[in-house]
Amino acid sequence: MGPILHDLAAGRLGFVSENPTPVSDSPFRSEPSARDTAPQFVLPMVVRIERADPPARTDALETAALAVLTILGDERSAGDGEWAQAMRDWQDARIRKVVRRARGAEWRRAEALPGITVTGESAQVRVFPPVPLDGWPKDLARLQVSGTDLDDPEPPVDADPAAPVLWVNPHLGMTAGKAMAQAGHAAQLTWWELTDEERAAWHDAGFPLAVRTAAPARWPELTNSGLPVVRDAGFTEIAPGATFAVEGVDRIRALAREERP
Repeated sequence: MGPILHDLAAGRLGFVSENPTPVSDSPFRSEPSARDTAPQFVLPMVVRIERADPPARTDALETAALAVLTILGDERSAGDGEWAQAMRDWQDARIRKVVRRARGAEWRRAEALPGITVTGESAQVRVFPPVPLDGWPKDLARLQVSGTDLDDPEPPVDADPAAPVLWVNPHLGMTAGKAMAQAGHAAQLTWWELTDEERAAWHDAGFPLAVRTAAPARWPELTNSGLPVVRDAGFTEIAPGATFAVEGVDRIRALAREERP
């Protein structure tokens, strides 16, 4: 079964056609830019990790990517929507995402705050509109960031050849929380590569995508072939550098062509 998108009622899709990330000023690059002088915001995400039933790592990464796409496509994030100004302010600066973990009553308090919950095969991730770096709601600020690590009980199956693949750098040891944030970055880069029509077709198909770890021998090919690449600014955990490469944007475009009457 594919992901279930909660709080996405009919008509809640609001695509923004402008691309806020010119290649020369990517918010995912480590080089200083004008984005560093803008007020800094962060996109909060919370992953549900119950002690007795934690989600699989790959599913958590894929669900985080889907959560980012969901809030980007929500009508509340566009135009005069209630989250639109916060989304614009966030995208004018560095595109920061932070994943915290919750269980039990913590998760229920997080679900009571404005946001969207996305459910994958075993993972639940709730994404919230951006907040200032020092302006987290208290029920989110008290949640833990460190220690968010997960495993795959079984090796992930081969990715669907018809869906885009977000390839993880095999040379980095990222916690699950850090990797989820980076998967969200990769999904956002993919979103920005598309037209409104292509975004709508991807949404209508349920945002098919896969997250997989690249073979070490293939990583240089992925990062040097012109594909969208997330280059982390190095604020947390890892040194600045490439963390994800996106392959298969053309597959989404093909999906949009198939949707045309």
